[in-house]
Amino acid sequence: MTGPEVKQHWEDRYAVRGRIWSGQVNPHLEEVAAPLMPGRALDLGCGEGGDTLWLAERGWQVLGVDISDTALSRASVEAAARGVADRVRLVQTDLSETFPEGTFDLVSAQFLQSTVHLNRERIFFAAAAAVAPGGVLIIVDHGAAPPWAQHVHDHVFPSAEEVFATVKLDERQWDVVHVGSVERDAVGPDGQVGVLLDNLIVVRRFDAG
Repeated sequence: MTGPEVKQHWEDRYAVRGRIWSGQVNPHLEEVAAPLMPGRALDLGCGEGGDTLWLAERGWQVLGVDISDTALSRASVEAAARGVADRVRLVQTDLSETFPEGTFDLVSAQFLQSTVHLNRERIFFAAAAAVAPGGVLIIVDHGAAPPWAQHVHDHVFPSAEEVFATVKLDERQWDVVHVGSVERDAVGPDGQVGVLLDNLIVVRRFDAG
């Protein structure tokens, strides 16, 4: 798929209904970011803004980027409704082609996975480069299909260690806080209760001082 085709794929997905995601913060991001001093954050693939707005409500200045104008429009409306529009900037970006400029105290990529073209190696390498001294990079992936998913159980999900290798960090410059799989309880689309397996990567760039 070309860039415009990928964008249209996501526009079509968001057009299916008025809201795709829950609007709640992803739990691993909440756990990692809650104790941090608010600063500048970059939310990669921010969708309808659940993580972006949660961070903004806690004092972060947040740049949320996504390929879908529809998703960003919904995030903008919600930012205004929740009174955090002054702490949120939303930009339409195909991360496989361009990456936001600047450095950030927190860079978050939550479930940045796709059935259509997504250059994750390029994105994760750029994400690490965008972390300011003393800042944190968090990457969360699906480590396995949810138990209620159909037709995907033969799909091979990369391990956390395999994903971490694509980030290509100079470990002399980073504190590797966590690289591994974690479980969490979840509820499926039809009320099914199950345990999900996630890959969690948390690294902190050493402070230049």
